[in-house]
Amino acid sequence: MDKNQLEKKIADVKKAHKDKIAHEMLHSKSGGTYIKDLVYGANDGIITTFAVVAGVAGAGLSPTVVLILGFSNLIADGLSMAIGNYLGTRSEEDYVRREQKMEEWEVEHVPEEEKAEIRQIYRKKGFKGADLETAVAVITSDKKQWVREMMVEELGLIPEEESSQAIKNGVATFIAFVIAGFLPLIPYTLGMIGDSAFIVAIVMTAVAMFGIGASRVFITKGNWLKSGIEMLFVGLIAAVFAYGIGHFIEKLV
Repeated sequence: MDKNQLEKKIADVKKAHKDKIAHEMLHSKSGGTYIKDLVYGANDGIITTFAVVAGVAGAGLSPTVVLILGFSNLIADGLSMAIGNYLGTRSEEDYVRREQKMEEWEVEHVPEEEKAEIRQIYRKKGFKGADLETAVAVITSDKKQWVREMMVEELGLIPEEESSQAIKNGVATFIAFVIAGFLPLIPYTLGMIGDSAFIVAIVMTAVAMFGIGASRVFITKGNWLKSGIEMLFVGLIAAVFAYGIGHFIEKLV
């Protein structure tokens, strides 16, 4: 960036600081956040696999077909979720780093405008007079802390660490998906057949669904009983539809 381009950019940023809407457009807030964890991986794993089991049971097909379709679903959908998780996390990390670099640039090239924003932020927090100026002086004395404060308070973003969590999140999702999704297949892998295998699969799946749903409170901070029942209800709907469709198609052919 040559001197003229730098001066133009600085002038544009200073102008944008005077116009809140324009300044917000400099920092694209459309990246969203992506939260991935074991609970939701397990949630999708058990629902999709049990839907496959229910559909095959509704069609009256053999346990061999259950195992073939079930394990195919485990691997294909598990990998799909894991890759999607990885790409989503990478996109979020890139977005946050881009915003962080923008804030670092502004702190370096338009410090007075950034100080004014810190002052406004802390004025809204209740700081006044000498206390306000002291807070501004302390924060802006350390550029790293200054940038972090702008990221959190202005943009609602937590600055990214150097290491990426994308691969770890993708692997965790895949493992949770496969482990939970394997549960409805256990009766069939043990050699059980017919209605007995399906009934055992229903019981195991229902217990697991309730447990997975209840465990969501570690994230949502809601009511564990309500969350567990909701998860069980969602799984029941998926199973009923899958079983019904399988039975309907079996009658057609």
